Amino acid sequence: MIVELGHYALVLAFALTLVQCVLPLWGALSGDERLMAIAPPASVTTFVLVLISFVVLTIAYLNSDFSVLNVLQNSHSAKPLLYKFTGVWGNHEGSMLLWILILVFFGALVGLFGGNLPKDLKAATLAVQAWVSAGFILFLLATSNPFTRVVNPPLEGADLNPILQDIGLAIHPPLLYVGYVGFSITFSFAVAALILGRTDAAWARWVRPWTLLAWCFLTLGIAMGSYWAYYELGWGGWWFWDPVENASFMPWLAGTALLHSAIVMEKREALKVWTVLLAIFTFSLSLLGTFLVRSGVLTSVHAFATDPARGVFILGLLCFFIGGSLALYAWRAPMLKQGGLFAPISREGGLVLNNLFLTAACAAVLVGTLYPLALDAVTGEKISVGAPFFNLTFGPLMIPLLLAVPFGPILSWKRGDLLAASQRLYAAFGLALLFTLVTFWAWGMEKVLAPLGVGLAVWVMAGAVSEIVTRVKAFEIGPKRAFSRLVGLPGSAWGTATAHFGVGVTVLGIVTASAFQEEHIVTMRPGDTVQLAGYEVTFDGAAPRRGPNYTEEVGHFTIRQAGALVTELDPSKRIYTARQMPTTEAGIHTIGFSQLYLSMGESRGDGAIDVRVYFKPLITLIWIGCVIMSFGAVFSMADRRLRIGAPKPAARRKTAQAAPAE
Repeated sequence: MIVELGHYALVLAFALTLVQCVLPLWGALSGDERLMAIAPPASVTTFVLVLISFVVLTIAYLNSDFSVLNVLQNSHSAKPLLYKFTGVWGNHEGSMLLWILILVFFGALVGLFGGNLPKDLKAATLAVQAWVSAGFILFLLATSNPFTRVVNPPLEGADLNPILQDIGLAIHPPLLYVGYVGFSITFSFAVAALILGRTDAAWARWVRPWTLLAWCFLTLGIAMGSYWAYYELGWGGWWFWDPVENASFMPWLAGTALLHSAIVMEKREALKVWTVLLAIFTFSLSLLGTFLVRSGVLTSVHAFATDPARGVFILGLLCFFIGGSLALYAWRAPMLKQGGLFAPISREGGLVLNNLFLTAACAAVLVGTLYPLALDAVTGEKISVGAPFFNLTFGPLMIPLLLAVPFGPILSWKRGDLLAASQRLYAAFGLALLFTLVTFWAWGMEKVLAPLGVGLAVWVMAGAVSEIVTRVKAFEIGPKRAFSRLVGLPGSAWGTATAHFGVGVTVLGIVTASAFQEEHIVTMRPGDTVQLAGYEVTFDGAAPRRGPNYTEEVGHFTIRQAGALVTELDPSKRIYTARQMPTTEAGIHTIGFSQLYLSMGESRGDGAIDVRVYFKPLITLIWIGCVIMSFGAVFSMADRRLRIGAPKPAARRKTAQAAPAE
């Protein structure tokens, strides 16, 4: 009976979203405050109902209730408790329910904490959010019901996909979905603003915290997914340009552009049309990612479903939401007033340059992802677009962007002085040049581009520090006053500098791990030793071991340096009993920011096995940089100015003060 309760709660949530998507919007357009007041409690109640549904499905998994088809297909009684819980979203139906839960959660947050929003904008935003929620709840109920019963359930389930039985999958999807789905609220804000004709600096300030929140979690989700693939799949790589990886990366690029564009709109009331369009595009790319993962149009380790009926339904939702919002944009955009003018050399100009490169990079990834699918649909020809294409298109766009990053925050608003900004960055340039020369000295001319990449990363990091030093005037006033100014800097200043520093850290990790890694793929017998980056890797032998729902062959390796024991690693090859599927468990030893990585391959007889041995210098900086970027978003969200309305321009304020009292 409890399973039916979850199903009924989902049906009630759908009915309530139908009410929420009509009446509050009608009230916003007609000025009826009673109808507008329906939106906040409706959004909170919808969230509670979907939460009940999600909890019910979770209980079914924890109890191994194989009378529920979804549990039968994706769980097993011998599976560890943690993976029974994470198995809830380790499949199409459960992950879609989590997707919807986060979708309505963002609506509830606006309903509860959007008290500083104008009533009409709040009601219209929640109504648009309800339209999106209603579409996806209907999709779940009509094509992917997670509560479908089995008449004569078997005693045992089919188990969860083995590669998903990992702690990384307990963290990665929820983080990714909060970011992925979180951009829905910026989409709703944009569509509501177009409906009401309200696009001004205040709108940009209201949108920024939600964009920051979604961007923060999407950054963490992508980083966690990258690290999971790195250690779980046994390939030793951290990014593969997989179409589904790209599907989450594209909203991140568009969201990054949206963050910077919203700053210009808030400060100067410029780029209004572009900022609203970016808000629409960012969530549209999230919807595109949902279509790619769940339609069956591609095969990937990330893909959840291959049912064409589901794909057609999601395609219909895409056409409705993306097509409808763009049609509304085409109708309303010419009516939007343009903002203030600014010189090309200015902070606004730097942010526009940022937007140009980010959107061009996003377009390059979009083309590389969709072109093979389009070609297959039109001609039947199958091609693969891999790393060479993306490296040759995406990389060159990032280089000028990273070169420009330190200049943007130092330039003045409206009209800047490029020479003065360059003078403030002398120390950053000198440090970057020093690291470039040191890298050339250490590695020679064998890899010319790598030292330049190291210098570029240091340039970005040092530029972020220079931004803070410039703001507090550290060399112009005494240490005491400089420290006082440092403490008093607004959260957005710390956020910008921290995020930019994190970008530099990630770039440094990418360059060093890609250019300077050492790799050996060898067949080893017990007692064999491989020399790698000054380390001696000895294979001591392999032995079988049984886990709760798998068997594995575990290799034992001893790592020494100059004869001294460093560590011992135990990589393995597992076979999961229920599905008879193999997985690879890598052995990883972290040395500072670098890692020694071992992965076992096929057995060759006589105790011999194939082994991949890597030394990856500074590779952990890739993910540490992403965490630092996320802290930058947190610092920006802590800025009190984002919790109050945007200030009125001086002229408007004077007019309001001069108006006679009624």
